Amino acid sequence: MNLRTPFHYSYHPNFRTTNTKFSRNSIFPKPALRILELKINPIFISNCISPSHEVTRSIDQIPPIEEEREENVAAVEESHLPEEIAENDGQEFSENESLWTQMVEIAKFSGPAVGLWICGPLMSLIDTAVIGQGSSVELAALGPGTVFCDYTSYVFMFLSIATSNLVATSLARQDKNEVQHQISILLFIGLAGGFLMLFFTRLYGPWALAGFMGANRADVTTAANTYVQIRGLAWPAVLIGWVAQSASLGMKDSWGPLKALAVATAINGIGDIVLCRFLGYGIAGAAWATMVSQVVAAYMMVKALSSKGYNGFAISIPSPDELLDIFKLAAPVFVTMMSKVAFYSLLVYFATSMGTKTVAAHQVMIQVYCMCSVFGEPLSQTAQSFMPAMIYGANRNLAKARTLLKSLVIIGALSGLILGSIGTCVPWLFPKIFSPDPEVIQEMHKVLIPYALALCITPSTHSLEGTLLAGRDLKFISMSMSGIFCVGTLVLLLLSKGGYGLTGCWSTLVAFQWARFSIALWRLTKRNGILYSEDLTRFQVGKLKSI
Repeated sequence: MNLRTPFHYSYHPNFRTTNTKFSRNSIFPKPALRILELKINPIFISNCISPSHEVTRSIDQIPPIEEEREENVAAVEESHLPEEIAENDGQEFSENESLWTQMVEIAKFSGPAVGLWICGPLMSLIDTAVIGQGSSVELAALGPGTVFCDYTSYVFMFLSIATSNLVATSLARQDKNEVQHQISILLFIGLAGGFLMLFFTRLYGPWALAGFMGANRADVTTAANTYVQIRGLAWPAVLIGWVAQSASLGMKDSWGPLKALAVATAINGIGDIVLCRFLGYGIAGAAWATMVSQVVAAYMMVKALSSKGYNGFAISIPSPDELLDIFKLAAPVFVTMMSKVAFYSLLVYFATSMGTKTVAAHQVMIQVYCMCSVFGEPLSQTAQSFMPAMIYGANRNLAKARTLLKSLVIIGALSGLILGSIGTCVPWLFPKIFSPDPEVIQEMHKVLIPYALALCITPSTHSLEGTLLAGRDLKFISMSMSGIFCVGTLVLLLLSKGGYGLTGCWSTLVAFQWARFSIALWRLTKRNGILYSEDLTRFQVGKLKSI
């Protein structure tokens, strides 16, 4: 099985049949009965890995030569199918495939995607390591600074979701003009949102930081505002870059965005060292390095679209109906994402009230945690890429879906143990990489156990939630995440008032992560759940779209 990119299309320009499976290496037909069914139905959908990759076309539009080819395909005897399937070399996960082989194939698919997820946290981690060598106050200021810059950007996560969906669907229909139109309107939304956030940062940034940190932390607030104001200059480029990156992924190109993010990470690292360590600009130097790297990454991603035949510099104003469609598509995932962002923001908020040394320690630990936890994101992407065809595709097979989920959870558990061990050893054995302050190091060591417990379950949680998204159980996942957030907030408030300090914050994070895992696992193992139920209408699948 060749699983190099996170998006796959089953459309082939020479063959158009109802239930023909396509791969990069082979094409094999179904019996003639399926072809007869095709001529009854004026619209057909090709079997595909992701439900967004939908190909619809009128039978009348098929050229005569293609109909002749269909007749030749229909003439293939059914007895030949087992041999051809055997030669397919595992285009899909097989029930008879060993668990180890399946896990190896998943690793091949998700491995290249890790780089896309790791670059963002890596930039913040570089800032943390460099700033921590100079000033504990500036290190503490990075906490609210990164929350304001990075976490608020997730408000616009719907841009990535909508771009991937609309571009992938248009490409599956071979409509290049529609692809260009979708990219143009989403670039406009990204540009407008970027300038909106730029003005918000300039006008209300100091007020928001002061309210977040309190009036008695003027030194930290001033440093954080310096960081936020400089980073805020890149807001338009950040959101445009998100749209361009998601469009490239929708075109099966993961290497273009990865190259851009790799260059941005290198610029950020070199800039931090030069501006902070050699020129002494401190937190302002870290902000300038990050801002420049984000602008460069956005430009490279937009230019990458040109190499694919699309104009990444063209923008169009969307109609009200188009805006409504985009919102409906992304709303459930928006609620889920904002619940996560709000909870992590509350962790920083309560840690900030515990003193400069405590919030500095929390900044180090949360950045290392985020850096490690992104390794579980490709498991979610794998579930969203392969589960839809198994759950409600033309050749749905719930047994294969359950087997795939088992492999994903096992890989997630192994990854969690490895990441938990390595991620815990770094701040435990090498804390001076981030700060030489003994008080900061002492606070870091206090939360090592809850830190490890929260980290080890995260990859498995990603695989479960990715399966829920693939099964379109969106109402449940958004409501459950909102409920976990409310309960977690209450527990966090009680522990904070009880004087449990930073350990209480991280213990609440442990409960938050394990609750997500337990509820998602319960939902997926129910006998009337999406992996067992034959009733598709309960989940309102309707027209297949990708999340």
